Amino acid sequence: MAVGIALSSVVVDELSGSTVISGFAGTATTLGAALLALPTARAAGRGGRRAGLTLAYAAALAGCVISATAIGLRSWPLLLVGLVLVGGGSAGNLAARYSATDLSPRGRSARHLSLVVWAATVGSVAGPNLAEPADRIGMRLGLAAKAGPFLFSALAFTLALVIIFGLLRPDPLKLARELDGTRDAGGARTRTIRAAWETLRTTPMALRALVMIAVSHTAMVSIMSMTPVKLHHDGSNLEVIGLVISLHIAGMYMLSPVVGWLADRVGKVPVLVLGMALLLGAAASSGTAGHRVWQVTVALVLLGLGWSCGLVAGSALVTESVPIDRRPAVQGLSDLLMNVCGATGTIVAGAIVGVLSYGALGLGVGVMVTVATLWLVVPRRPATP
Repeated sequence: MAVGIALSSVVVDELSGSTVISGFAGTATTLGAALLALPTARAAGRGGRRAGLTLAYAAALAGCVISATAIGLRSWPLLLVGLVLVGGGSAGNLAARYSATDLSPRGRSARHLSLVVWAATVGSVAGPNLAEPADRIGMRLGLAAKAGPFLFSALAFTLALVIIFGLLRPDPLKLARELDGTRDAGGARTRTIRAAWETLRTTPMALRALVMIAVSHTAMVSIMSMTPVKLHHDGSNLEVIGLVISLHIAGMYMLSPVVGWLADRVGKVPVLVLGMALLLGAAASSGTAGHRVWQVTVALVLLGLGWSCGLVAGSALVTESVPIDRRPAVQGLSDLLMNVCGATGTIVAGAIVGVLSYGALGLGVGVMVTVATLWLVVPRRPATP
């Protein structure tokens, strides 16, 4: 996933010749994660976590092959189609974190979930820096420029499929249901969504957590997706872009066990507030960076840390707030909404940067985060009988 993040918007920008269209690269990947969130949740509900993750990573594998083909054909519309399927990798990574919570004792879900998030650190940090050597190897093999990294990603998703399908035994969700004496309340798409909304109406804490996850992801994706384009236009080469994205992804994942421990120790809501503060700092830093690469880098690190707080604390709070028979439905809806919001954010981000500036994007994200934080912390009046 990290290789695609570092390259996709730059490749679409080169093939289309439009900064606005380049924003659709991040939109396509995020939209793909959203579209595959419910099928992944339904597959998990019916066949366990192994079935859901296999579906998601298989889609990503197909997307990488299509993306590499599209680059060879110099077709940015086909590349966007491939990136939608590549988004299945994000859907799988998001669903994988919940597999760690299926058997967690109460009060331990955040740190267990955070370990799965943290496990992505090595690949996520290394991924963008492997783009350049993978590109060179691909061109030596006769591939088009920038097609090689996508085929490298295809090999990684193939390995993920082999590991998940062969080694995720016993299936944690199936075992948790056996121990709890319950079964899935899912089914068709409409029933899955309906069950999730019914649960959220009766559990306001889960709803608040879901909104914070969506805001965190929207803020992160909006700024992150347009940063490679900004750096590219400022004259930065592929190595610099890869390094900046690597540090950003390190902020997303590397300290997640600390975030998980903190969420279990001091509470999920305080960590959510901390995440919003970090995102606000990222928006301010990126919005005033100008051509200073070091300040953009600081903004991207803060952006990653804020996202980590929002995702780990919010996901743990969602999981702890709903019964196990409704978890796949609510978790799937959470991932659907966060990615729909993220996809919408990248569309708006591309338009803002194309029409106004990268600084204006930072201002817009800062306003959104401020409003969300106030909604989280301002006490609600009890309903009048």
